[in-house]
Amino acid sequence: MKARLLPLLIVALAGAVIGSFSMMIYASTHFTNAAAPQQKPGMVYAASFSGGSDQDRIVSAVKRVGPSVVAINLIVNGQQIVPLDPISQYLGNGSPQGVQRYRARASGSGFVLNREGEIVTNAHVVNPPGNMRISKLEVVFANGDKVPAHVLSANVGVDLALIKVDSYAKLPPPVELADSDKLEAGQWAIAIGEPLELQKTVTVGVVSGFNRNEPIPDESGGVINFKGLLQTSAPINPGNSGGPLVDINGRVIGVNQSTASPQQAQGIGFAIPANVLRSQVGSLEHSSGIHQGTNVGFIGAVLADLNANIRSQIGYQGSQGVVVAQVSGGTPADEAGLQGGDVVLSANGKRITTRDDLISAIKATAPGQTIRLEIWSQGSKRLVPVKVTERPADLGVPSGP
Repeated sequence: MKARLLPLLIVALAGAVIGSFSMMIYASTHFTNAAAPQQKPGMVYAASFSGGSDQDRIVSAVKRVGPSVVAINLIVNGQQIVPLDPISQYLGNGSPQGVQRYRARASGSGFVLNREGEIVTNAHVVNPPGNMRISKLEVVFANGDKVPAHVLSANVGVDLALIKVDSYAKLPPPVELADSDKLEAGQWAIAIGEPLELQKTVTVGVVSGFNRNEPIPDESGGVINFKGLLQTSAPINPGNSGGPLVDINGRVIGVNQSTASPQQAQGIGFAIPANVLRSQVGSLEHSSGIHQGTNVGFIGAVLADLNANIRSQIGYQGSQGVVVAQVSGGTPADEAGLQGGDVVLSANGKRITTRDDLISAIKATAPGQTIRLEIWSQGSKRLVPVKVTERPADLGVPSGP
């Protein structure tokens, strides 16, 4: 009997050992996030959170910024010229015309910029065409509150505007602006707004491109050639204008502006980069009304980085500087005596090594102020003061000076 039981006991013991070992292996590969008694649960939670899916992070980003996104409702009044005899106009008989009162509703989107109640939107949202005037302007918050607002200022040239609500106790927190210069193609982009008056709409795409130059129709039937726009595949529809384009962390990377013609393309939308907004806020806060400028410094010169070929052509052997390739007539650069072939060595005492260095220096100089350029010209150096003007609105926001 003992002889029979001994092999069975050995087999059972071996099975138990193998089973225990198998369970240990399974546990080590399937329950890695379970905290052992000596582990800190907080560390396990942090590891799990950082590994969350993109969908979870997008949802979290929308929840974070969503309360600060608003709908903007307007009523505009004005007059329009209409034919008194609608039929004769089609017969080519020169129908007599009359003036008729006009009243319409319009809408757009925006987002809370600061705790003073200032809200960002597009200039074209609050700049009705022709002789139309806004008779009513209200902001609809995410909680449903409708609060009267007024226009602080709008800059048509950059298509940005600030409106303001006064003494609203339940104002949601301001958004956080990202550094749009650090964006990369392919990263998530989330558009939030009120397209076609559909409240709290979210569309998702990616950052598709940078520094896009687009001719965008304005409210008066003309065209403004906007420059330096951010391109995204996140759908942007009428009513989305002025709403935020945010990254996966809920930071605003741009202000939704326009979309390519759906008859010509799909998934091509444009936004004003967050850094352009950041650079314009001060001037918008200290101005009033609607104006056409860009609030960006301009001298009217085409610049190029130096290379061996350019150095050979102009006879310049130095290692630093940026060459003036062309000067437009009647511009500050022309009036200061700059000409093609000059090399800019420094701006306001700061050394210039690349084209971007000089562009940044010019853009940072407020219109009306003077920037002092040290230049090399035909073998000699001299200091040239250039009085900076405002970049014309029809040139848009620049990627150059």
